[in-house]
Amino acid sequence: MTPATTASVSTHILDTSLGRPAEGVAVSLAARGGPGARWEALGGSRTDGDGRCKDLPALPEGTAQVRLDFETEAYFISREEAVSREEAEAQQDAPRARDSGVFFPEVAITFAVTPGEHYHVPLLLNPFGYSVYRGS
Repeated sequence: MTPATTASVSTHILDTSLGRPAEGVAVSLAARGGPGARWEALGGSRTDGDGRCKDLPALPEGTAQVRLDFETEAYFISREEAVSREEAEAQQDAPRARDSGVFFPEVAITFAVTPGEHYHVPLLLNPFGYSVYRGS
């Protein structure tokens, strides 16, 4: 068996304010060979109903650092619009417009990788904070 020459990456997002997966968040992936090297955009995905990106692109050989960019603003805006619609239906009023008030419009996570290793990087997200960790 030949050793793996690249690392692999997966992620998922949990909205801790709702206690549910964050569905529909755009996630993009970039890689570089080390500090000071140029970032190479590799593509992206969108979280599914379980908050997971199951189809992130593979990392090129020689990748030493990875960046995951999470586009959180659109997620929070759509979540607020859904809440407004539910409230309007309950009160039988027209939906109200809300200021997005999104504190973190995007979250960028950069981390180092070693060839042959798998890196699962969950994002725990709420409107006014987030945390990440190396999962399994």
